[in-house]
This record gives sequence, structure tokens and C-alpha cells, in this order.
Amino acid sequence: MTPLNQDIPSFFRQENLFEKTLILTRNEYLKEPDTTDTNIYFVQEGSVRLFITHGAEEQNIRLGYAGNIVVALDSFLTEKPSPICIQALKKSCILVASKKSFLEVMNKSIQHLHLWNSMLQDLNIQQFEREIDLLTQSPKERYNRLLKRSPQVFQHIPHRHIANYLRMTPETLSRIKKS
Repeated sequence: MTPLNQDIPSFFRQENLFEKTLILTRNEYLKEPDTTDTNIYFVQEGSVRLFITHGAEEQNIRLGYAGNIVVALDSFLTEKPSPICIQALKKSCILVASKKSFLEVMNKSIQHLHLWNSMLQDLNIQQFEREIDLLTQSPKERYNRLLKRSPQVFQHIPHRHIANYLRMTPETLSRIKKS
């Protein structure tokens, strides 16, 4: 999580952006595949994964845990169905902000619009770096980069989901961690 993202939850709270709180049980879906979801979520407790299903395989795209904001960004922006699923990995407390409320707050001032622009840039850069990692880095390099970027992920996310996110087997992740 970048320093920018660390300020966003407090900004959301100051603006009373969160409209409701959801308690999800382990494996419960926050967003099902091929549905439209224009909410922004803040993980207050617990952990979630954003993933897609391709045939019989699931591929983790993003992982979120306490202090993270998660969103099916494609659906949020286009207001169309998305193949992305959001699922709790353990019991989780999720704060919810609707797109309507979010955009009302963001359109209040030029500073808020700058914040929104920074959020989008940050998400775009994260996704771009992830794509480069997956295409050019070895499993060990991907592991080291994740460890450097988000060392706390290993305390909140089951290893099999981290391995899936890094596109390696759980056995490979275990070997890399031991070395």
C-alpha cells in the first residue's frame, strides 16, 4: 500500500463517505462474477481477494486486507457487469461507499478531484508494475517484490492465495520462502 492510500481511509471517514458496514463470513462473496458493482470498499478487518475464473481455474488479481481499499474498478467506472469476483478469505468487516456518494464528495473541490486522479494513477501504476512482473520476472523476483511492497500480506492472506496471485504453485512459494 502506498503512502497515498494510507491517507485515503481517513479522508473517507472525514467526509462520512461510508454508508454501511458489512460483515462477511469466510468464503462469502462481496461481488459475484458478471455482476455490476459500483461501490468502493474499505477492509476494516479481515482479508479479501479479487479474482476471475477462467474455465475451472481461478486467478487472483488483487489481495486486500485491513486498511486496504478494494473495488471492481472496471465495473465502477463503466457501470457494466464485470467478471471480477470479490470474496472474503476470512471473517471480514467491510465499509461501503457508493459511487454516487463518492463522486459527490470528489466533485466538491479541486483538491478532492486531485485526490481522485492520484488514486486512479496509483491503481494504474500498481497494475502496470504487476503486469511487468508477471511477464518478465522469475518466481523468486516476484516474491521479493511483493515482500518489499507489502510485507504484511503474508500475515493476512493464506499462502495458497499468495502463490496464486504470484502465479506459482504453493510448493514453489514454500521453497522460495525457505531459501
